[in-house]
Amino acid sequence: MPLYDYRCPAGHRFEQLAPIAASAQQDCPACGQASGKVPSRISLGGYADPGRAMDQMPQTWRGTYEGNPEYLGQLRRQWNDRQKLEEKYDELRGDRRPVLAHEGHYHAAPLRAGDPPAPLRAGDPPAAPLHAEG
Repeated sequence: MPLYDYRCPAGHRFEQLAPIAASAQQDCPACGQASGKVPSRISLGGYADPGRAMDQMPQTWRGTYEGNPEYLGQLRRQWNDRQKLEEKYDELRGDRRPVLAHEGHYHAAPLRAGDPPAPLRAGDPPAAPLHAEG
């Protein structure tokens, strides 16, 4: 049964499930007067998802399921859609600096060009020297 909106002559609004074949008149639950159908109000729900930013895309061969062609095609479509949104909305643009290190010590927070190297924690292997352009 569909849900219909009704309004009585006294101005009360209510919703009621009614069969499609039922009459267009229903009794108001507040005052008992015969009420007629009115156009339903718009109801919006959900959310918009802009998709993953470039830095959230897989960065390794394993992250792409070892180069799975179907998965890579899906990633390309997602990235193309995301780029279109970023061109239109500046606030969606992410950090475009190249990633210098993303494994081991930098797994949780990749090291990007221009960032200072993270301090070593106890038990971490020594970091490889970063090559400076010159």
